[in-house]
Amino acid sequence: MRLLAALTTLLLVAGFATGASAHAALISVTPASGSILASAPKALELRFNETVTPGAIRLIDGAGRARDDARVSASGEAISIAMPPDLPQGTAVVSYRVISQDGHPVAGSVIFSIGTPTATQPPASADAGLKVLIWLTRIGLYLGLFVGVGGALFVQWMARSLTGMVAPGVALAIGVPSALISLGALGLDLLGLPLPAVATTAPWKVAFATSAGPAMLVAIAAMLFALMALRNAGYARSLAILAFIGVGLSLAMTGHAATAPPEMLMRPAIFLHGVGVAFWIGALAPLAALVSMSPDKALPIVNRFSRIAVPMVGLLALSGLALAIVQLEKPAALIETWYGLVLLAKLALVLLLVTLAALNRFCFTPALERGRAAALKRSIVFEGAIAVAIFALVAGWRFTPPPRTLVPETPLAIHIHTDKAMFQVLVSPGKAGIDDFVLQLMTGGGTLLEAKEVTLTLSLPERGIEPMEQGASLGPDHYWHVRKVELPFAGRWRVRIDALVTDFEKITLEDELELAPP
Repeated sequence: MRLLAALTTLLLVAGFATGASAHAALISVTPASGSILASAPKALELRFNETVTPGAIRLIDGAGRARDDARVSASGEAISIAMPPDLPQGTAVVSYRVISQDGHPVAGSVIFSIGTPTATQPPASADAGLKVLIWLTRIGLYLGLFVGVGGALFVQWMARSLTGMVAPGVALAIGVPSALISLGALGLDLLGLPLPAVATTAPWKVAFATSAGPAMLVAIAAMLFALMALRNAGYARSLAILAFIGVGLSLAMTGHAATAPPEMLMRPAIFLHGVGVAFWIGALAPLAALVSMSPDKALPIVNRFSRIAVPMVGLLALSGLALAIVQLEKPAALIETWYGLVLLAKLALVLLLVTLAALNRFCFTPALERGRAAALKRSIVFEGAIAVAIFALVAGWRFTPPPRTLVPETPLAIHIHTDKAMFQVLVSPGKAGIDDFVLQLMTGGGTLLEAKEVTLTLSLPERGIEPMEQGASLGPDHYWHVRKVELPFAGRWRVRIDALVTDFEKITLEDELELAPP
């Protein structure tokens, strides 16, 4: 009884200890990335769209040396990095890894050059094996929460029999260590450390300090409750209910979906979505075992489960729709972002899952009444396999920020002005790679300049790139557009714009733009 009370207290206290959180995005850098400066800046300031915590900040100077004398301070949404006074000439790289309030890392690199740019490279990214470990442990956690806890609920409340408890027990045995390992892996990811560093205290401290720490404690408590319920300990049915509630609480405490505004809608939505998945998926393994071992005893249980499953699927659909609308913000994000593509794949598998559930309800369950159990068993096993595939897909969301958190990058802008004309050039995204150009042509007095033909010419002599001419097209916005221009290198590009005003008059303006690395 004391153990039950202690675990219940842990679940409830941790469940309500979390605060508001979201996913951070970098919105500005001072001085701007790619800047060429006459002298070293006193500090580099990174500003995000929400409060962040510094994880790992690394400075490599223009001589290619890693420096440990940059001082880092944080104030709300800003991270300030005081630069050493003795930075040498050349290109310096500042790589940052900060922790957003949803417990996920936000990483990137900023460059600036003192005098002549050099080929300084950012430090190597974290071990790819760490990302695989994070993905695998998240799948293991889902197995524990949905198959394990959901199975314990089904065994105690729907079947009222311990038949079919093997699969939930195995899932819980996978889920508990997966939750623990995932915390250590999260700490390594937040600090940008290699896998062997998991034996140190630093990654564990930083992981427990995020919203993921208490959420994982709740998940572990829920899975321990479920293990006790499967062993038919005292208060087994109460333990199964507490474990079931713990599934929703743990998911609603952290992560992209649960922390999206408005949280008063999103946290309950993810709670309901989580318990709905646990109810449905947790029943599959025990049901398959019951149908296989004792078809006659399984029939009333299957019918009872089917009656409850119908409104539960409706609840899943409504909560999932609310989560998708908030996360995507616009339908185009379904095909324009990795998050949306993963969601589309998940929806396809869910549709297949619902189709199988309908066949079970209207075709295979009546066949069970006639003593034919094989088709229903195969269908349930197939449902379980699809559910595991969905877990694997959803675990990939850990590495794909939702579209709502993506802050549009400010285009690189240059202004070319003479007495005769003013040309404004916008370059998106303003980085080496594929860029779009928008040319705004005006007269010296600021009115729209009518032109018959416009040509953009780009060159980068220091890299041996000779002038490349690109014809511009006039858009409905009355601006000239040059789309998908391949600019392979960062650096100071020469820009020339030729505007044919009449058959006998052409205006040519030239300038340079500093293209940042990708």
